[in-house]
Amino acid sequence: MDTASLFALALEAARSSYSPYSRFRVGSALVAEDGTVFTGANVENRSFGLTICAERSALVTAISAGHRAFTRIAVATPDSKGPVSPCGACRQVLSEFMAPGARVTFGASRDELVETTIGALLPFDALHDLKGSL
Repeated sequence: MDTASLFALALEAARSSYSPYSRFRVGSALVAEDGTVFTGANVENRSFGLTICAERSALVTAISAGHRAFTRIAVATPDSKGPVSPCGACRQVLSEFMAPGARVTFGASRDELVETTIGALLPFDALHDLKGSL
């Protein structure tokens, strides 16, 4: 799936966001190794620490469906003025299931996309270093 199509799915997923407190919608589209795409939206809670990010929403849905490896993700933040990357918690959780070279696309609109990798977002990921020694 091309970047524009994947990002369009993330934008569509943002429409399902439950964000009455921040009014900051986020959507994601995650591609499994076999090409299956899973989407997610952020779900806020008045106890803000219990909020679920869109990236983890898609990932948990995919894992619940039996998938364990993913090749790329797109994250859309249509209410922001510019691209907003995945938060630290999402970077950590995504790195559990994505190789350092897995592609990450994020942006507020189709006009301002940032393309990077999980490894660039989490450069000193001990998990991947430890896997070789376990």
